[in-house]
Amino acid sequence: MFKKISLICAGLAVAATATFAGSHQGPHAGAIKARQSHMQLYAFNLGILGGMARGNMEYNAEAAVAAAANMAALTSLAQSAYWPAGSDNASAEGTKALPNLWTDFAGAAKIGGDLAAASANLAAVAGDGLEALQGAMGPIGGACGACHKAYREAQ
Repeated sequence: MFKKISLICAGLAVAATATFAGSHQGPHAGAIKARQSHMQLYAFNLGILGGMARGNMEYNAEAAVAAAANMAALTSLAQSAYWPAGSDNASAEGTKALPNLWTDFAGAAKIGGDLAAASANLAAVAGDGLEALQGAMGPIGGACGACHKAYREAQ
């Protein structure tokens, strides 16, 4: 019985090691994955809000409020650990973050602050009707676009 349990444990240890080794792609893989996941959450919520603002989906105050609240919460999270030096696209695989982000971190942080302020404003008005939502989306798009233009590899 002891031998059988030992073999099972050894097999699990080998499987876990192989899984970790296969998923690990350098010293900053966790930070890169975390920031990309954070951006996917932005995109998901902005997809809802943008769909309503452009008329691609019917305005729904409850859904708008929820998505806008998510944006405000996401922009309020501390994100500095997502951006360690050496996690740019010239140094690591699987990222589109340009190296100049680390030489102009103050500029990137300002844009992040702009996005946070725009998201807080959006959260305050998202339930006030389609026109209010539409009016609050411009600054969100401006902040996202400014950051992507300056610090993200073109697609």
